Amino acid sequence: MNDRVILVDEKDSPLGEMDKLEAHQKGLLHRAFSIFIFNDKDELLLQRRARGKYHSGSLWTNTCCSHPRPNESTEEAATRRLKEEMGIETILEKKFDFIYRARLDHSLTEYEFDHVFTGRYNKQPVLNREEASGHRWISIRELRREITRCPEAFSAWLKIAIGRFEEN
Repeated sequence: MNDRVILVDEKDSPLGEMDKLEAHQKGLLHRAFSIFIFNDKDELLLQRRARGKYHSGSLWTNTCCSHPRPNESTEEAATRRLKEEMGIETILEKKFDFIYRARLDHSLTEYEFDHVFTGRYNKQPVLNREEASGHRWISIRELRREITRCPEAFSAWLKIAIGRFEEN
């Protein structure tokens, strides 16, 4: 948990660095990314976060989310983490970014300038079990139904990002 995040302003200009946990405890705006991987059936690859994660454990979320390290581009970080978490190597395309704030478990707050990437992949992922305990492919239509039916089963940022993803 000694990872550092990049604190930013609302234009994504760097303001400094901070320990990741401290940034989430204080609810400070920092740079992040979300990856949405689709197969040729236009199904989204979801991951189930590992139970032992420091927040949002066991919740379903998009394919991969994380933070770039200081002195690492967001694109490099996205490619690195997708491989580390899901065993996937594919071309990622930046789609849009947005700012969101969400209260999490353990008295933490996500306040992120989130860069959203998409990619294509048709094989089964190879999960890093410290990061993800499961995966599944789902249509956006079915995902929206499931989020409506059982919102507590999904990460806060997925519920926000999916609407923004569809707008963009």
